[in-house]
This record gives sequence, structure tokens and C-alpha cells, in this order.
Amino acid sequence: MGANSLTITDNRTGKTYELPIENGAIRAMDLRQIKADANDFGLMTYDPSFMNTASCKSKITYIDGDAGILEYRGYPIDQLAEKSSFLEVAYLLLHGELPRAAELDAFVKHIKVHTFVHENVKKCMESFRHDAHPMGMLLSTVGVLSTFYPDAKRIFDGEARYHHVIRLLAKMPTIAAFAYRHSIGFPYVYPDNELSYTGNFLSMMKKISEPKYKVDPILERALDVLFILHADHEQNCSTNAMRGVGSAHTDPYSCVAAATAALYGPLHGGANEAVLKMLQELGSVKAVPAFVKEVKEGAGEKRLMGFGHRVYKNYDPRARVIKHLAEQVFEVTGKNPLLEIAVELERIALQDDYFIKRKLYPNVDFYSGLIYEAMGFPTEFFTVLFAIPRTVGWLAQWTEMLLDPDQKIARPRQVFLGARQRDYVPMESRG
Repeated sequence: MGANSLTITDNRTGKTYELPIENGAIRAMDLRQIKADANDFGLMTYDPSFMNTASCKSKITYIDGDAGILEYRGYPIDQLAEKSSFLEVAYLLLHGELPRAAELDAFVKHIKVHTFVHENVKKCMESFRHDAHPMGMLLSTVGVLSTFYPDAKRIFDGEARYHHVIRLLAKMPTIAAFAYRHSIGFPYVYPDNELSYTGNFLSMMKKISEPKYKVDPILERALDVLFILHADHEQNCSTNAMRGVGSAHTDPYSCVAAATAALYGPLHGGANEAVLKMLQELGSVKAVPAFVKEVKEGAGEKRLMGFGHRVYKNYDPRARVIKHLAEQVFEVTGKNPLLEIAVELERIALQDDYFIKRKLYPNVDFYSGLIYEAMGFPTEFFTVLFAIPRTVGWLAQWTEMLLDPDQKIARPRQVFLGARQRDYVPMESRG
């Protein structure tokens, strides 16, 4: 096989095997030929949490965590955040190329046609308790949509599939805004399709009695940039859930509900809320040195939230964009008093060998919570703001998975360590 191969010697049998290397990986199924005897199932890899297992081939998002690089379809995230709009990025993720003017115009119009939800969907949402968590409402309602669109099961009809992709992109902000209005006891606000994607969302969230909500252009653009930064992030927990459920050829609404449920977990989508809580508990800049000392000593349960990432071992490129964005937002809303604490924490951590050696740099969650709070969003709504833009990433990954001939229904193996072949013991004979 030459240089692009791996030679393995099984010391149990003395046999040697040569496995091809393709794109820096070997196929796990190639290991199955390595057996101790004829009755052996074959060698498997044990990789809890998929720390070093590629489950798919993808052309959507590239991450180099050591270098701090994030690209959508080859375009650096900082360029997209500076020059693009969220819906243009959404088109890029779905189609693989940036749209021409006419293509983007048609794409935006297609989405605006589907921003309204069926009145019965609204009635379903009205049945939730007054204190229902917005993420619980979101994932439940998205799942309900699968019953409104039974033809969504035609996932291999390209035209029908794309139509439901558009529907989901259009309706997620509406459902999210309805969930927020429900939580504060306010009437739901219908979409205003004369506004932009983020402008319409802010209108549905904030409008009171005025005939037309006036959107602040700086806040509108800030939310658009935040949506771009969160649109996709390769094979994370929720994307893996989207692909895993989708591999059973489940409809897109149910798949997005499953991905939303994964995002609901505090280890995934709730990180920026944890950062905000940490800063609130600190209360002042004076408390920062003692807090950092306690984190380093590990004496208590103190953790530096918003630093470090499973993938990035360098400064998260999204964090750089968000830090600059925060300054623009605070010019409109007034400076968040927690910003001073955050800046001091970042300054100390970036100069301290303890954090440098461990490659703990600010991630996307460190400043995003401060922006969301300054814009008037409640902390329990932060993960919903994550789910809205991530929907397009989930759908792009789902579509790619469906069209990949290598993909089958997800069915990981296990290393079984339990009891074997025990005879049933009658109740009266059990010790």
C-alpha cells in the first residue's frame, strides 16, 4: 500500500495487517479483520464521547483548534461576521457558495413567506405553564410541527426537503419569540416581514403597543453577527444528535427537536449563562484576584467559566469578534457593570502561566452573555438565542448526511462488561 498506510502487528497472534490511511484516518471497519481466533468478533476502538473518532466526512465547517481557525465553507468567520448577513451565511452553509444578489433576494423572500405559524401551533404554546422554560417550549413546539407537515417525511424528495428547511429557518424565530412573550405574560406578536430576519425577531420580542416597532440598527446588526458566529460549529453534541436521529430517516422537525434538546443541556448551550452567573457572584473587580487564586489551587468548587474549549487550544476566533461587538452594543445600551470584571478576569488569565500552559483562552460564551443581558434578554433565554441560528447548521449537516452514500443508521458498538449466561432464580430461592 505504500506510505499512505498503517502497519499493525497483533502481538496475540503475531499476524501483521496493513490498513490504508485516507484523509488522515483509518476506517474503523478495517480493524474488524484483526482477530485472536476465528470466533472473535474483531478488534474495535473504545472511544467514549468520540474524543478521537470521525463519524462523517463533511465540507461545511472547518476548525483548527490549535491555530484558532473557524471557517464556513472555506470563508474565515471574522470576514463573514464583518461583511456578511446571517441569511447570506445561511445560504452559504446550505448551498456551499455565497449567493449572487438575485439568489439571496429569492432566498430571503422564500423565508419571509413562511414566518407565520399555524394558529393551532399558537394554541399549543398557550397551553404551557406560565413559568415553562423557553427552551422546553421551543423543542416541544418544533417537534409538534412534524404533525402539521406530514409530507416532511419525504426527505429524499429534494424539492420537498428544501421547502421544509426553509420553513424551519423561518419559523424558529417566531416560535422563540412566542415562548418569550408567553414567559412574561404578554400577547404574542406576529411577524413583520418588512423587517430583516433579526429585526423581525426583535420586533416580535419587544413590541408593545406601537403600530410598528422601531429597530435600533446597531442592536439589529449585533444580533445578526451573533447569529453568524453561532450558525455552525462542526460535529458538536447537538449536531451529532441531529445526524444521529436523522440517520434513521426521521423528518427534519423531529431531528431539530432532538438537536435542540441536546443544546438544552448546561454543558452545551448553557455556558454563557454560567459565565454571567460567575460574574454576578464575583460582584466587583476587587474579588477577581482571590477568585483566580482559588481556581488555580482547586481548593473549592470554583471554576473559570467561559475559558477553554473542547476543540480550541487557542483564542476562540469568535470571542475576538464578540469582544469588539460588545463595545458597540454598550454604546447604545450603556456599559454592563459586569464588563469591568470580565475584562480583568481575561487580563489576568492571559498573563498567568497556569492558564497559558493549560491553553485556557476565552471562548465564544465569555462575552456573549454580557451582550444578551445588555440587550434585555433574560438569562434563561440565552440558549434559545443559540438555537435559532444553529438551526441552519443542523439542517446543512442533516442534508449532507442524507446525501452521503457512506452513511447508515447510527449504531455504535459497546464493550460489554456485564454478567453472562445466568440461570433464572425463583423468588423464594434468592438470597
